[in-house]
Amino acid sequence: MAGLNLRFTDEELDALRERAAAEGRSMQAFAHDAVVAAINEHSRLFNQAAEHVLKASEELNRRLA
Repeated sequence: MAGLNLRFTDEELDALRERAAAEGRSMQAFAHDAVVAAINEHSRLFNQAAEHVLKASEELNRRLA
């Protein structure tokens, strides 16, 4: 499995440490899951926007076809 080094300010690292500890997880597991969640949310928002555009332009696309 590939790895990635991240740099945090002292304050960011403290917040990460505290949040991971509050959830009973390692900082690595918490950070990994946060990044994956952000990727998934971006994909979800993109798909939602694409669906909206297709629906909004459905009549125009039908007339142009």
